[in-house]
Amino acid sequence: MDNISLFTVFTLSELKDKMSVKHTYFALSLLVYLLIIVVNLILIVTILLEKTLHEPMYIFLCNLCINGLFGTAGFYPKFLSDLISDSSFISRSGCFLQFFVIYTSVVCEFTTLTVMAYDRYVAICRPLDYHSIMTTRTVVYLLLFSWLLPAFSSSIAVLLTNRLSLCGSHIEKLYCDNWSIVKLSCETTFINNIYGLVLIIGYCSLVVFIISSYTKLIAACIKSTESKAKFTHTCMPHLLSLINFTLALLFDTMYVRYGLKDVPQSLRNFLALEFLIIPPLFNPFIYGLKLTEVRKRALRAVKVKVTDHFYSVKKR
Repeated sequence: MDNISLFTVFTLSELKDKMSVKHTYFALSLLVYLLIIVVNLILIVTILLEKTLHEPMYIFLCNLCINGLFGTAGFYPKFLSDLISDSSFISRSGCFLQFFVIYTSVVCEFTTLTVMAYDRYVAICRPLDYHSIMTTRTVVYLLLFSWLLPAFSSSIAVLLTNRLSLCGSHIEKLYCDNWSIVKLSCETTFINNIYGLVLIIGYCSLVVFIISSYTKLIAACIKSTESKAKFTHTCMPHLLSLINFTLALLFDTMYVRYGLKDVPQSLRNFLALEFLIIPPLFNPFIYGLKLTEVRKRALRAVKVKVTDHFYSVKKR
């Protein structure tokens, strides 16, 4: 038993297709990843450079986009490399780093959406107190909360899983995740299970907070036409992002916990990757299209950049 846990390399599940098909997957995945980078960077740069957008709502949106880039960076480079090299090996340290980045990103998305729900609650239900509540210090604290809590909880998960003796090295997913590694354990995972339960209770409390915020928001909208317009304009993108992310996370949880053996492998792979594909693309588009200020300034920035490039080429 002493040598059981000395696995320095893990193997990930492979796409069981011909190399030509894998090259097609590579091209599509690269296109999606580049699109994620471009659309998120456009919103991030637009919000950072436009002083009129230096408001809590837009700052939290910028944080959401930064987190989207952070999380996808933990998956796409390795996945693209595996498709080209036809290899599914990953080092132990690389595996733990990957699940730390992806899990931190997942929780950060959730905490950021919670913070955004609080911001909309104050803006609509307590508009006269908004600027006195959402001060620069408060915004900084909320941003720290949205990052430090996920990083701390993921770090504890890494430490608890890293201490386990493992009886295998094959992970039944296209990327490393905590539960898949825990299932390889030769010893009891009681502490890991308790910690997982604590995390679930903690995240459920965030869900309760979000539901409570939106209950009060909807009640305020029923009483006021102005509040209803503000809800439709600023809360609908947030609500759509929340629903989309929750469904994506639910699919991944079902895949990890129950395996979905009766579901085709291609669909299982998509369900496992949905939260790494859809939300990072969905968030910038839905906010960019719905929030007028962001849309106008982003289009203006792109137009100016294209015009400058056109004149520089013409001069040559």
